[in-house]
Amino acid sequence: MSKRKKIQKAVDFQDYLSEKLKNPEFKKYYNEYGKQLEIAYQILQLRKQKRMSQKELAKKIGTKQSNIARIEAGEQNFTTDTLQKIANAFDRELKIDFVK
Repeated sequence: MSKRKKIQKAVDFQDYLSEKLKNPEFKKYYNEYGKQLEIAYQILQLRKQKRMSQKELAKKIGTKQSNIARIEAGEQNFTTDTLQKIANAFDRELKIDFVK
């Protein structure tokens, strides 16, 4: 009998989030912390795309690796100044928008 490996389908974050937001308790916590986690996830993805270590990113923006780890885990608040430094490190434009 041969063992077949399970192939996991990549999860689209927006689809996953839409489903989770149907839960009122999840939505309550998401409204409190979700945007920070979304930004943290984007930073993590950008860093991985650039094949950059946390230490390398930290050096580029003038902080410590442990701060990058906390930012990516959504465990540290960050200022717009920090976000601008991160955007510059990735040659990206920082855009903050208030939508209705």
